[in-house]
Amino acid sequence: MNLLIALIPAIGWGVQPLILKKINGKPKNEILGTGMGALLIGIIVYLFLSPQSLDRTTFLLSTFSGMFWVIGQVGQYNAYNLLGVSNTMPITTGLQLIGTSLIGVIAFGEWSRSPYSKIIGAGAIILLIIGAALTTISDSKDKKSGFFKGIILLSLTSVGYWVYSALPKIVNADGVSIFFPQMLGVFLGAVIYVIMFRGKDAFKDKKSWKAGIVGFTFSISALAYIFSAQENGVATAYIFTQLNVVIATLGGIFILKEKKSSKELGFTLLGLLLIIVGSIITIFL
Repeated sequence: MNLLIALIPAIGWGVQPLILKKINGKPKNEILGTGMGALLIGIIVYLFLSPQSLDRTTFLLSTFSGMFWVIGQVGQYNAYNLLGVSNTMPITTGLQLIGTSLIGVIAFGEWSRSPYSKIIGAGAIILLIIGAALTTISDSKDKKSGFFKGIILLSLTSVGYWVYSALPKIVNADGVSIFFPQMLGVFLGAVIYVIMFRGKDAFKDKKSWKAGIVGFTFSISALAYIFSAQENGVATAYIFTQLNVVIATLGGIFILKEKKSSKELGFTLLGLLLIIVGSIITIFL
């Protein structure tokens, strides 16, 4: 049962981009629907799991954490249109892991168990960089312009994911307790994004409401990860989540029919392998 719980985030986060592309909405529809779905699950968890009450500071930091997640996710949703799912997912995963690992070392003093930890950790980050770079290799010159824009977009917006991961480490509360304010933050961030970019029509668009399925998928997966970490340990739970990038990338190729030459596919698979190996190494430091 514990391993089944561990698989939920991997599958949920892996199929999330595939569902979005099947709905075929615009980024404003996608992020608004995600926010609405996430808020609904957050409210249900708050009502039925009776999490501990939070002080104002913890609640606000958790809410801001969710709002910063939206920055990263908007970048990812826009990158799907520039790079495709099969290219976006390995790159964004690599960038997230690099950023969160460096923040963990610099801000929270992680990787300090032995003199060799930082050396091995640096090697893991190099693997992540090489792996992400390999997935961008393309035979087509026509793709390079879109690739460049997509990579720049992901590089800038991944900061949102880094802050989303870092803020909860500051507060003294369990994952279930901060779950609702985080999902509230996701919803508020999505609404702010839609209003700022003049997308108020998204509130009436059916594709936004359909994208609520993705919000359910994201939030249920996030909740399952909390329970998986409690039952299986953080290292095991996190390793299982890395299967999501494999599911999403291969799903983009074989389900969404994103074209790749045999050379591009080979480099993508090798890049995925390096990203997974690098991420596993960072967990055990």
